[in-house]
Parts: sequence; C-alpha cells; structure tokens
Amino acid sequence: MLAELEQIRQRYARRAACTGGKYDPLNPAVQMSLREREQAIARWSRLCDIAPVESRSVIEIGCGTGNNLRDLLSLGFLPANLTGNDLLPERVEIARRTLPSGLCVVLGNALDLQFPEGSFDVVYQSLVFTSILDRDFQQALAARMWNWVKPGGGVLWYDFVYNNPWNRDVAGVPLRRIRQLFPQGRLRYWRVTVAPPLTRLLVPAHPALYNIANCFPFLRTHVLCWIRKDTRQ
Repeated sequence: MLAELEQIRQRYARRAACTGGKYDPLNPAVQMSLREREQAIARWSRLCDIAPVESRSVIEIGCGTGNNLRDLLSLGFLPANLTGNDLLPERVEIARRTLPSGLCVVLGNALDLQFPEGSFDVVYQSLVFTSILDRDFQQALAARMWNWVKPGGGVLWYDFVYNNPWNRDVAGVPLRRIRQLFPQGRLRYWRVTVAPPLTRLLVPAHPALYNIANCFPFLRTHVLCWIRKDTRQ
C-alpha cells in the first residue's frame, strides 16, 4: 500500500509536468467536457432521488483543488455538508483557500480517514481509480468508501473505462471491474464524455462538433455511475 501511494504521487507529478494546457479549464475543449459532466451530475441528482440536495452529506475522495465540490455547491449542496479529501498537500492548500470556510478539506491517504460507518449520503470519486494501478489498493479503497455510505445512499463514480495506450500512468476501469469493487451495490450508469483526444481535435474547429460526436455512444470514453446501497444493508 505504501509503495502504491508513492507511485500515485509520482504519477500526478509527471502529469502536472507534462500536460501543458491540455487540462486547463480555460481550454475550450476541456470546457465542453466539464459542462457535459456538470449536466450529467445534475441529471443524476434528479433521477436518483438525491433531491433535496440541501440535506445531503457528501465526501469527495481525491478532490484536488476543489473544482467538483464547487460544482456541487452550484447545484445547491451546502458547504457544511461537504467534505473533501486529497493526498497531495499543494492541492489541499488551494482547496482550503478557495472553497467556503464551512467546507472541510482533509489531507491524507483516504484509507487512513476515521469516519464512522454510514457517515455520508454520497461518496464521490472522479478520475481517481484510473490512477490507482494496484488492484488490492483499489479494492481496499472501494471497501472503505462503501463502509462510509449510509443505507439508501451510494457511491457517485466518474471515470474512464478504456486504457490510454499513450499513458502508462493510468488504466481504464471497465464496468465489470466497478461491479467487482462494489458487489453489494445496485449500479446505474450513463456513458458520457467524448474521447478527450478527439475533443481536442474537434472543438478548435467548431464547438458544435463536440455535440455531434456525442451523438455516437461509442465515442464516449467515461461513465457516470450511481452505485446505490440498499436500505437494508
């Protein structure tokens, strides 16, 4: 586990050093993908009995600088009901500085967090598991996340399902693996996000091309999943 933690830190450091503007939120291609994910999460909140969101407690594992938590705030989630966690101190520092003061951001390995069982309505992960290449670590983190979910709540999952042949620091997590990680959950999913390399080609030509490509499900490389815990668990 300790070796994998160090590898994760190194993967994120390499990514930060090499991406240039590829993941810059001001990049129009990135903006199209972000807006689609925001809309998908808004649909999730409507379709999966999450409303009223003001009463829902959420923890995000791997919250980075807090962008996803800001999106939840814009949907009506309350700062006092949101918690972020990240492994990297520089990201936690930015999140604490830029998020509302009532929102708690915790530094450290998620496996070391000491939250009681059933603490949260939603345990959220976005683009975290594809950077964890050790399957035992994945399983341990999934078990910890599931333990924190209240009966009737669930795990909200956003990640890609295919391997990237140009990036050995990540590995896609297909639906069959998600089901293995959460065998007791009731899984509902939506395919989202046009393949980022294709998006980077299309959007500079014309932003409307993103929506055209999105009409073809086989061009979507990510899934948004709601993995619900039965009320009897």
